[in-house]
Amino acid sequence: MIDPYLARRLLYMLLFLGISALILFTRMLPLHNGAQNFPPPDLILCFAFAWTVRRPDYLPVLLVAAILLVGDMLSLAPPGIAPLLAILGLETLRSRRGLLAEQGFALEWVSVGAILTLMMLAERLILGVFFVPQVGFGMSVLNLLVTVVAYPVAVLISSLGFRIEWLKPGALDPEARPA
Repeated sequence: MIDPYLARRLLYMLLFLGISALILFTRMLPLHNGAQNFPPPDLILCFAFAWTVRRPDYLPVLLVAAILLVGDMLSLAPPGIAPLLAILGLETLRSRRGLLAEQGFALEWVSVGAILTLMMLAERLILGVFFVPQVGFGMSVLNLLVTVVAYPVAVLISSLGFRIEWLKPGALDPEARPA
């Protein structure tokens, strides 16, 4: 018989994979006619950051990197830059989650916004060094702002819809079976 904690972790990994597949599928649909003026938020990163801050055991970093790599391949973006920066951002959040748990959502939102900003600037710098064509700086900033504004929605959906709640540092999982 499978351990309930392990089953729940596997269920949340599959849920994140399904959410990501749905997001990637909708990105590929030809729903816009003509030039796209307003970039969509990066919901995969929003959900990944929200889940990593609340329950890092539910979401392996390599799963997020693999999903972002598939997203890069599907969107014909330079492969590997987004997954690398996402790993750095997720691990930065994972290392600071104790502080974020104590301080509240405002500090979490600011921290996620700062990490997303650094990720955007690093991506633009890397692409610029290798002379890879990229969208304008204004469009990148608009995409960043839309993603930062969408983060509370991802947190709300994760908390209320998927019941991914804070696990305070040092606390035991309430549903974990004692050994």
